[in-house]
Amino acid sequence: MFNVLSGIAMGIIVFAITIGVGTVILSRFGGSLATCTTTACGAAGVYNYTTDACSNATAACGDPSDTGWSITNSLRTDLGTSGLAGWTAAIIALVVGLMFIASLSGKRKY
Repeated sequence: MFNVLSGIAMGIIVFAITIGVGTVILSRFGGSLATCTTTACGAAGVYNYTTDACSNATAACGDPSDTGWSITNSLRTDLGTSGLAGWTAAIIALVVGLMFIASLSGKRKY
């Protein structure tokens, strides 16, 4: 049974690393595509990686307006806690529940 648990733990660790690295890569890729020359920022608008928004010399002035940034931002949202990562708790509960059902059924397959 502990072999099964260690396999599940390794799967969850790989799943978490994939989501973390994917989120960072999508964030940096979206920042490289961002165009911040909107009417709110003016011609001096630049993308700020720490705030994840456009800003000029005086203040932050909103999200970039181009489609490249908005697509990568929505992909990052779909990968994060409101998307795929949000299912992690349900997957863990399902696997543990199925392991208990299998152990209580009396059939030892592992």
